[in-house]
Amino acid sequence: MRQHYNIDRLVEYSTEEIPDTVKVVNPEYRRFDGEIRKKAGLFTKLQAKFGALVYLDAIDTKKIEEYQVKKASLQEEIEGMSKEIVELKAKRKLIKKNITVAELPENERFRRLRTHSKYLIDTIKMIAYRAETMMAGILRENMKHVDEARSLLCGIYQTEADILPDKEKGTLTVRLHPLANHCSSEIIRHLCSELNSTETIFPGTNLRLVYDLVSK
Repeated sequence: MRQHYNIDRLVEYSTEEIPDTVKVVNPEYRRFDGEIRKKAGLFTKLQAKFGALVYLDAIDTKKIEEYQVKKASLQEEIEGMSKEIVELKAKRKLIKKNITVAELPENERFRRLRTHSKYLIDTIKMIAYRAETMMAGILRENMKHVDEARSLLCGIYQTEADILPDKEKGTLTVRLHPLANHCSSEIIRHLCSELNSTETIFPGTNLRLVYDLVSK
């Protein structure tokens, strides 16, 4: 990958200008929307607090008065909050949700990650994910706890391995070292057997990949 695709160079984080015609969320709309969500959250908490405020004590004039004052105060706060939310929503309605990059204020302009290499990197990631998903499926065939398949694969990735090319036999053996328990080793042997049945040739060579697990 380094030789033919310069993969180290492809993984970059440089940026580029966004075309003026691209539509983005209006920053002003986003600010009003965020404020409305914040107020709505507080409004819900106030309503819950109001609903939970119930007088259960024995009849006592002083306590009843205190309870009524708290209830009235909360009611007033709820009504005020409701009014604020309505006003904010009315203001938000007057603002365009999406605008073009050209319409953005200068201090709100931003750049994006370069895309010319991102597509290839994303494709490589997707291929790797699909390959891992396939291997996880093979592991699950012999596992009692199928939800641990990906964790077992992570363990395999971190385990030492010997890479043994043999030009005479036309093989490239990847010999894995065993994990902690015998049960895992048997599951990995099953994975190795399934991978070997594909008779995959290592790219750029005529060597067939052979996966094996070192015996304890």
